[in-house]
Parts: sequence; C-alpha cells; structure tokens
Amino acid sequence: MGTEQSWASRRREAAAEHERRLVARQASENARAQELLERFARVAGQAGLPTSALEVQGYGGRGSARTPLRGWYLRVDRTAAVGTDGSFYVLTAPLGMWDRLRGVAPEAKPPPLVLGAGGKDGDSIDLRDALERLLPGWASDQPEEPSAPGS
Repeated sequence: MGTEQSWASRRREAAAEHERRLVARQASENARAQELLERFARVAGQAGLPTSALEVQGYGGRGSARTPLRGWYLRVDRTAAVGTDGSFYVLTAPLGMWDRLRGVAPEAKPPPLVLGAGGKDGDSIDLRDALERLLPGWASDQPEEPSAPGS
C-alpha cells in the first residue's frame, strides 16, 4: 500500500509541476504578445493608421453590438482586435436584444502569440503577421521582442 501511495503522490507532484510550468509559459507568451501589441499601437498611432469603431459579433452570426472602443481588427472575420492603447479584445459574445441595442463594453484579455491557435486549419495566424498585414513594415525599425527561454 505504501508503494501505491508513494507512486500516486509522485504523480500528483509531477502533474502539479507540469501545470505550474504550463501556466508560467502561458504568462510569458502573453507578456511578449502584450508588449508587441503596445509597440504596434504606439507605432500605428504615430503613423496615423486609421482606427475603426470596434463591434462585438454575436455567436453564430446573431447580430452585433457597438462598443466604446476604437482600434484595429486583427482578423479578417473581425473576431479579435487591438485597441488604441494596445489592449487585446476578443470580439465575439452571446448577445441579447438589449446588448445589440445598447452596446457592450468588452474586457481586455491576455493576448496570444498565435490568433486562433488550435482552431481549424487556416484559422490561425501569428500575431506578428496579423499586425504586419495592418501596417506593413511597422516593426522594421522596432527591436524584435525577446525570445522565450528555450526557444
């Protein structure tokens, strides 16, 4: 019985360590992506890149709702955007009739380095590529973001 408990205890510890490393890696990626978005917003603002009034799309194509936000859509389907302050927004939500009439105020989310990662083939795009599509050459005079340890 002692061996089984010892094995189970080691497995729990290993799983907890794996989770800690995964959370730390995700936080590191989010921080690098956030720094990239903030630099983009600064450069795009200085370059005079026109902004759009951002809207939230309802799930399943069920309407849209205006927001108080301005920024740039990162995806062609307008489901993700960067605000003028460099904040990242996911612009899909369940929308009720009142939401569509009054509008909504989405909260900023931790940004990913790859938009749509884990989705269908062709649905994902590297964040840097999405930003480059909006303002070609924007990063050419900007320093590269630091690479992740072990990359």
